[in-house]
Amino acid sequence: MKKNTLRDEKRVVMAKQLRQVFRMKGGNDETSFAKASYVPKQILSLTKPIKDKAITEMYSKQPPTKAIRIADLGCSSSEKNSLIVIFDLIQTIDNIRRRFKQDPKEYQIYLNDLPGNDFNTLFGSITNFEDRLLEQIGDDFGHCFVNGVPGSFYGRIFPTNTMNFVHSSSSLHWLSQVPENIIENQKRNIYMSRASPPSVLKAYYEQFEKDFLKFLHCRAMEMVDGGKMVLTLLGRHNNQYCYAKESSYLFELLSNVLNDMVSEGNIDEAKLNAFNIAVYTPSPLELEFLVKKEGSFNVNLVHVFQVSWDWNDYKFDSTLDDTSDQYDFTTCMRSVLEPLIIAHFGQEIVDEVFERYREKARVSMAEENNVLTNVAISLTRIPRGR
Repeated sequence: MKKNTLRDEKRVVMAKQLRQVFRMKGGNDETSFAKASYVPKQILSLTKPIKDKAITEMYSKQPPTKAIRIADLGCSSSEKNSLIVIFDLIQTIDNIRRRFKQDPKEYQIYLNDLPGNDFNTLFGSITNFEDRLLEQIGDDFGHCFVNGVPGSFYGRIFPTNTMNFVHSSSSLHWLSQVPENIIENQKRNIYMSRASPPSVLKAYYEQFEKDFLKFLHCRAMEMVDGGKMVLTLLGRHNNQYCYAKESSYLFELLSNVLNDMVSEGNIDEAKLNAFNIAVYTPSPLELEFLVKKEGSFNVNLVHVFQVSWDWNDYKFDSTLDDTSDQYDFTTCMRSVLEPLIIAHFGQEIVDEVFERYREKARVSMAEENNVLTNVAISLTRIPRGR
């Protein structure tokens, strides 16, 4: 009994430590997430039809009689991501209610992320967001109230039976903590790799299973019957093996950089051995299995797609936003990973780490087509009592 208590206490400490240091890079400089989140932005563009379909079905089948409550979980600090999603959802609803000559609506928007997130930068964009609503939708669209909700989405963050629509993109692959008891089997390895033993792969999956089931349970408590949820996260095609290069290679390159710096004496080996990335990339079947296991949602759609590291693969696609003048995969990855590097290794090595990372990414992109596999899943809250 005492052993289990100590294990639980250790788990709480590990999760608390990650919550304290994990966030996208704040501010507005060129390597901040607000400026450099090119890959997440493309992911949002590619999943727009899924979100539009879900919000249309939600509103058409069960028009909310009062305010429409929409949440974006893992909103980060970039208006290019979270607020664009919210704008598109409001515009879709407004088009429907105008078509049926319905009264303007009230929208309650909830932007959620961990407490360390740079909410100041995000909320500094609210005026631009509100101006765009008035300019492109019209001053008779209704009213929009935007709220910040700091906290982990692996716990309760909203009142019971209140949310109509929940969205999350590029967030749920992040675990609540690094899996326990993997350090001894992960010497000089920061993530699941081809060299990882089965025990490490199993530990990562079990942590994801625990987190994702808790996420679903909490959202089931918070969502109204018939409410919709669209989730997009890094994933993999392969249903049989937890490691997949298409979603793990970006971390392998970082691992190679850090190992080189250990060999050169720039980083202490023990420090590297204690560093692990808390990410799991599920397969479509794993997601569907866990949704069914939790039991509160029906699966409407599962869509697997890829995003290239190289902007040249998109520059002739008119459906995607044109960020070709600034698209930079390495800078984007820095905006995501820099806070973790600083928290573990210190500020002084950051520039060197990402200069080396850039070179390794450049060489790799010249030799092969590197992609990130994503899985989007659209869910409906099953009516209570059924």
